Amino acid sequence: MLLIVSPAKTLDYETPSITTKYTQPAYLTHSQALIQCAQQYSVSDISRIMAVSDKIARLNVQRFAEWHTPFTPENAKQAVLAFKGDVYSGLDAETLTASDFQFAQ
Repeated sequence: MLLIVSPAKTLDYETPSITTKYTQPAYLTHSQALIQCAQQYSVSDISRIMAVSDKIARLNVQRFAEWHTPFTPENAKQAVLAFKGDVYSGLDAETLTASDFQFAQ
């Protein structure tokens, strides 16, 4: 299955994951380079570049600062379960079965 969705501004890292299965990002080296670049920006820079409010910019600056590898269930969450918003409410990822997650991987 090939699924392309837009990233969400709202993320849920508080609700426990319904599965223990996870994978590492395919382009982790590229992600690390982007995060290292983003970590150099101030809240006002992020607000301007991303066209978001100062509140969301502060949250992202915090996320950039806390980002580190390796990703584990203790410091990360599967994107399909972390992303929230209109696109993801239709997906209803919390109802996926173990075989659904296996197929989606």
